[in-house]
Amino acid sequence: MSLRVYNTLTKQKELFESVKPGQVGIYLCGPTVYKPPHMGHMVGPVIFDTVKRYLQYKGFDVRWVVNITDVDDKLIREAEERKTTVTAIAEQCTRDYLECLGLLGIESIDYFPKASEHINEIIAMIQELIARSHAYASEGNVWFDVTTDADYGKLSNRTADEQESGTRDLEGSGKRGRLDFALWKAAKPGEPAWESPWGQGRPGWHIECSAMSTKYLGETFDIHGGGLDLLFPHHENELAQSECATGHPFVKYWMHNGLTRIATKLPGGQVKMEKQSKSLGNVIDARELITTRGADFVRYLLLSSHYRSPIDFGEEVMASAKKGLATFQRLFDRVHRLTGKALAEKGDDMDRAAGALLEREHAGYARAILGLKMKFLEMMDDDFNTAGAIAALHEMAGEVNALIEKNGLEQKKQDELLLATVAGAQTIKNLGNVLGLFSGKTLPATGPQDALPGQLMELLIRLRQEARESKNFALADSIRKGLAAINITLEDRPGGTEWRRE
Repeated sequence: MSLRVYNTLTKQKELFESVKPGQVGIYLCGPTVYKPPHMGHMVGPVIFDTVKRYLQYKGFDVRWVVNITDVDDKLIREAEERKTTVTAIAEQCTRDYLECLGLLGIESIDYFPKASEHINEIIAMIQELIARSHAYASEGNVWFDVTTDADYGKLSNRTADEQESGTRDLEGSGKRGRLDFALWKAAKPGEPAWESPWGQGRPGWHIECSAMSTKYLGETFDIHGGGLDLLFPHHENELAQSECATGHPFVKYWMHNGLTRIATKLPGGQVKMEKQSKSLGNVIDARELITTRGADFVRYLLLSSHYRSPIDFGEEVMASAKKGLATFQRLFDRVHRLTGKALAEKGDDMDRAAGALLEREHAGYARAILGLKMKFLEMMDDDFNTAGAIAALHEMAGEVNALIEKNGLEQKKQDELLLATVAGAQTIKNLGNVLGLFSGKTLPATGPQDALPGQLMELLIRLRQEARESKNFALADSIRKGLAAINITLEDRPGGTEWRRE
């Protein structure tokens, strides 16, 4: 099956064909760095890191650019309120953002251009727009004349009455039309400013992305991503000014991810899902969630929904993600116990082992694993359906666990079946890595622990066993529930009871 991508511009799924054969350029709108990063800032990077990983898996050479908006009205206001400089806030928040990306294992971004470092490119594009009669200067400002673009509005499909200039643009100051938007803003006292043909000033929000994306990816590139909230006016204005400046199509495929929502309890016990935003004061701190729950949990949670769907941060959703991710860790731990060694980060999977297995009695198992691998790839080829891909991995885990249980491998090890088990589990791990999952070292459930906690757990397990033998089931259950409350799970196995931290 060929890759198909939903294109916001055409409102349909299209066959993916890159502008240059074998090469893909991706631009993702990054953060305006005036506050610490929240989980909404992590959604796009996780999604497009996965997109890049899958495109590379399919053999494409991918260049991915994420911009940093460090020149903006919000930064100026924040600096005034905190009585510091725009530069100081931008640098600190940029460091925080990059550190969170690192914690999530997002290392595939090729360029992080900053608006403040691309003023020359921005001025050059504005001059081109003026030369082509798509922009005009007035009172030190430069405005894009929306009436000169016959296609304006084609991305969002908004009518003229629905369109607004956007909250970040100046009103008045020589603007001719109410929909015209700022390309360059005349400096006010105390604001960051650069010299330009129109006097001292700074760039508008939209022109920054157009100038930086075309510098690093060319006048026409493959994928432009961002949250659905950026569709209008930001992406609409980017599209208009870029095509008017170059005379060429700007982006081939527009991809917009759903917004994050958080559960808010209402009087009476009802739960309302609200958009996560700084203005509502309901944001989830990115660093805190990543460090307390782990990178795999965050990635699994974000990828368990299709990227175009809203992403909910409710208690039930997060509990479900924790449970779903634990399925794979338990399987990897189980294989480790059976074989005495952890799965490789990327090792031989069922593709290599199937030849021998298909000629023997376990051919059905091998075919099932290979069929589910194809299902995984079909899901990813269908507009990067990570939710469907993860579901295929769960089915695969069920097949591997069933093989172990039906053949009693934990009681009697059989070399051929161990080979089949490892091949199935390694297939899961390899495909999970395409999603950026399972990247940490896989340790057995009773792997190396600090001496004292391990000894205490052995004591509790022994006390629970003695309680069960004496038919004091209430005490045995109490021990299990007490440990579960502190995220320690007990598993009763033929060889004894084992424990793990969730």
